[in-house]
Amino acid sequence: MTEYTGPERRRNAERRASGYERVRILIVDDHALFRVGIRQILEREPDLEVVAEADDGRTALDAAFATNPDVILMDLSLPAPGGIETTQRVKRELPSAAIVVLATEEDEDALFESIKAGAAAFILKGIAPEDLVMIIRRVVAGEYLINDKVFSKPAVASRVLKEFRELAVYGQEAAPIFAPLSPREVEILDNIAQGMTNKQVAYALSISEQTVKNHMSSILRKLSVNDRTQAVVYAMRQGWIRMPED
Repeated sequence: MTEYTGPERRRNAERRASGYERVRILIVDDHALFRVGIRQILEREPDLEVVAEADDGRTALDAAFATNPDVILMDLSLPAPGGIETTQRVKRELPSAAIVVLATEEDEDALFESIKAGAAAFILKGIAPEDLVMIIRRVVAGEYLINDKVFSKPAVASRVLKEFRELAVYGQEAAPIFAPLSPREVEILDNIAQGMTNKQVAYALSISEQTVKNHMSSILRKLSVNDRTQAVVYAMRQGWIRMPED
């Protein structure tokens, strides 16, 4: 996957808006009629393209790896492996894909697990078609809409902040504000801050170099920065990673 800088991502957004490049979408739901309805809604939009459908977690993973979608609409209540586990597995290998979790009801536990899994948005299946289209366009533009959902619910926000305190890689006493980065992304960014190349990070973490590049694309998108240096500086200011060692 190509690692885009900020200006390049903006040019991509402009190309999509002009009809040159459409947003690639994977629909994951175990109800065929629901998938058909979503496809019909999305295919009316000139800048959106449904590239695949899946009815369970395993076929969703296969479809995601085969089509490399920009956005995945993920049914929360999939048969095992469920929507949360599938989201986690996809984000590990395709971190730049924006995942929109679809739920049947407002459930705080499900919202909490979705934010931990790396979802970009959490919406109800009863959402209006025009709102769904708007959310897809916003997450593709790099917005992390689940933040607003989390912080509108104090109980969930408290749990999320507690989780990030416990996941603080270096045991900092002062917990940072809520970070949109996953623990793996923080780990990668910390290694980058120590002067490692993508290849060195891949070796240190026992993952592929391409996976490191995918994570870096996701980090740049989430933090709305242009390059890895800006990402490192931003993360240091927030207290998410340590200063480079002499």
